[in-house]
Amino acid sequence: MTGPAKVLIFDENQSRAQALSASLSFIDEANQIVSDRDYKKYASPVDCVTAFILGASSSLEHEVIIRENPAIPFLLLGETLEPLLSFANVIGLISEPFNYAITTQLIHDCQEYHRLIPGNNNSSRGSKHFDGLIGETPSIKNVRFLIEQVAITNANVLILGESGTGKEVVARNIHLLSKRVSGPFVPVNCGAIPAELLESELFGHEKGAFTGAISARKGRFELAQGGTLFLDEIGDMPLQMQVKLLRVLQERTYERVGGNKSISADVRVIAATHRNLDEMIEAGSFREDLYYRLNVFPIENPALKERREDIPLLLKELMKRNSEQGGYSAKFTEQALDNLKEHNWPGNVRELANLVERMVIMFPDKVIDAQDLPKKYQHLEVDAFVPEYPEEILERQALNDIFGSGFSDGADYDDDEAEFEQPDNIMGLLPDEGIQLKEYLGELEVSLITQALERHDFVVARAAEILGVRRTTLVEKMKKYNLTKD
Repeated sequence: MTGPAKVLIFDENQSRAQALSASLSFIDEANQIVSDRDYKKYASPVDCVTAFILGASSSLEHEVIIRENPAIPFLLLGETLEPLLSFANVIGLISEPFNYAITTQLIHDCQEYHRLIPGNNNSSRGSKHFDGLIGETPSIKNVRFLIEQVAITNANVLILGESGTGKEVVARNIHLLSKRVSGPFVPVNCGAIPAELLESELFGHEKGAFTGAISARKGRFELAQGGTLFLDEIGDMPLQMQVKLLRVLQERTYERVGGNKSISADVRVIAATHRNLDEMIEAGSFREDLYYRLNVFPIENPALKERREDIPLLLKELMKRNSEQGGYSAKFTEQALDNLKEHNWPGNVRELANLVERMVIMFPDKVIDAQDLPKKYQHLEVDAFVPEYPEEILERQALNDIFGSGFSDGADYDDDEAEFEQPDNIMGLLPDEGIQLKEYLGELEVSLITQALERHDFVVARAAEILGVRRTTLVEKMKKYNLTKD
């Protein structure tokens, strides 16, 4: 069976079943009285069962029916069945005389059981069609639910939220899930267009309507015909334009600037703003009548700081998009993610996208740890990894520091062609009895550093310059060998 959802009533007390059916019909709740022979036919698919009301039965076991249908919410008819309330899918009990308030509340709870059941197709219906609405926190799930509910209607929608939360993404998804999906989606940023040009931008103009109007031009309303017009930052629209927009929303017609031909506006309007319109109404900078005309169905887009647990999913999606556009990708360690979750994100998802772009430039196809993040995103104390190197590498670096030449394993030097010139105080002759190379190099390093420091009166920067090493490197070696002016 398919079709609208119904309340199923199973009760061998026929007079009570008829009375309950009449009561449900009175409140416009579709219902069907079923018998032990046909109840399975009406109970499938489960999406078509708002609630299953179980009453008296001598032919069927109540527990068996309840256990066999875990996805259906049950209501019990009569206090004798009260022990069955222990089952999770038994929502409540209905008793005579039937009470309107109690009955409607129980029907609502059954609808919620359907909507929130894990894995229920209704709760995630169309989720694969959502474009860019990434996240699994309750706040973003609620946004998706609201989009699904309003998309199939023609109601005006007002999207509220901070800058950077993705209000245009919400508007696009409403359009994609609506009956107008085959029509155009036309966005307009009301705050980015000068006040004197906004009317022409929205409604178009005729040739000669004003200086510079050398030809007729369609406006955004006309371009969005049959589709959706998204008015972003509606709070920045001048009062004079608010009056004209209100007229179009009321009468569904408009004229081009300089024209007198009435044009029908077959357009769904979605508006968005980061401003507090209630405060603007009190201040007289936004029309109250326009507010109520736009605010038919409000959707509050959550800030990123209110859904921090979505950050890993958002990062994955942003990395994927960057790769698809020919850029690099990167991964974040758990420590890096923990730091990002502590950030307040004043720029919201837009700020996160900018950070991703910066990180993949700095660390292309690398793993990013907490220390690699910019300082403003480092909120937790994390021990940095300090590698330890084999003696061979350290000795080779010591030679590089002393001589300033690139000693490396496997280097092939030709005595005739090499440009390396030995200092006068280094003979480079190996004694017959041999030497302890490490001790010899250490003593040589101490001697050279001491000479450089004494020559420049222990001015570290000058000594480092003559030794050809960085100042920080020389400071570390002075600490290592305890070399001070005293």
